[in-house]
Amino acid sequence: MRALLARGRARGFVTSDELATLALDENLSDRELDAIQRLLRRAGIGCVQLTPGRSSGAVADPSLPTVDPVRLYLNQIGRVDLLTAEEEVDLAKRAAAGRAATALLDSMLDVPPARRAELRRIERGGERSTRRMVEANLRLVVSIAKRYVGRGMLFPDLVQEGNLGLIRAVEKFDHTRGYKFSTYATWWIRQMISRGIADQSRLIRVPVHLVEVMNKVARVERELVQKLGREPTADEIAVATGLPPDRLEELGRLDVDPASLDAPIGEEDGGSFGDMIEDVNAVVPLDAAAYLLLQQHLASILDELSARERLVIESRFGLRDGTMRTLEEVGAAVGLTRERIRQIESKALAKLRHPSYAEILSDFLVED
Repeated sequence: MRALLARGRARGFVTSDELATLALDENLSDRELDAIQRLLRRAGIGCVQLTPGRSSGAVADPSLPTVDPVRLYLNQIGRVDLLTAEEEVDLAKRAAAGRAATALLDSMLDVPPARRAELRRIERGGERSTRRMVEANLRLVVSIAKRYVGRGMLFPDLVQEGNLGLIRAVEKFDHTRGYKFSTYATWWIRQMISRGIADQSRLIRVPVHLVEVMNKVARVERELVQKLGREPTADEIAVATGLPPDRLEELGRLDVDPASLDAPIGEEDGGSFGDMIEDVNAVVPLDAAAYLLLQQHLASILDELSARERLVIESRFGLRDGTMRTLEEVGAAVGLTRERIRQIESKALAKLRHPSYAEILSDFLVED
């Protein structure tokens, strides 16, 4: 129990597998296990489920090497010593000097060899200091990331986003301000985790600033439920958040999970949600048959024209590709003048106006 408490204080949490192992080794009852969990909570130590899908009764043998990558990672960062205040300041100075050396090397074209070697040495020292600061604060990322479990991202992904924030914090940290690095890094870690959740937890991405507003509205709504003992009205939420009702309605439309088109409807007919949505691009079978029949009749009528007349009519009225062309365009294509194309068109149309052809096509006319 003492070893578990020590690990929890060092990491900020214990795993559910560790609690299960303790219960098995000490033969604890459910009541005793609940008491231990309450003790951990009072000490500010949370419990994280790191291996979803494993049954509660399956407890890994602690004597065997683990293959859980998350646990391996936690064991690895748990072996890194924390920094003292003096070490933190010293490493921050070296990291800042390394960044300054890198900037000089990038900006100076002609650097004497001795000066370049000195700057390279300072640069490498800064990189080592940056890496040391990051490694010593990885447990801080874990302790913050566990508070965001259950918000749409897996725990390892939360830690990864938090680590990016930690690296950014090391790069931006100014030790001359006098505050602790952990205080400064916490803001960056939370910022990156929140941004990661906003970017990755939704099928349709919502901008980060809108996610923050939506989270604020949800938090205020929960507080009003506790205060009023009922679901608050839209006007009450608007007053509490300072947002107009129409803005709240817009945010509510954004905070809706997409529905799958394959989602079943009912249990008997086996239909899906997609079956209920109209396909505006679908062709009506009756219309398709009528269009095919019209094409066949037009082809038979155009066969009565000469080859040149048919080409002119098809080009002018777009009967081949749906593109209607001018007299000049048709003339350029066949090597004739605009006037000659007009004459051919007039002659062909006169033939097509024969009453027998009109009778064939009359059934396809649509009255407005």
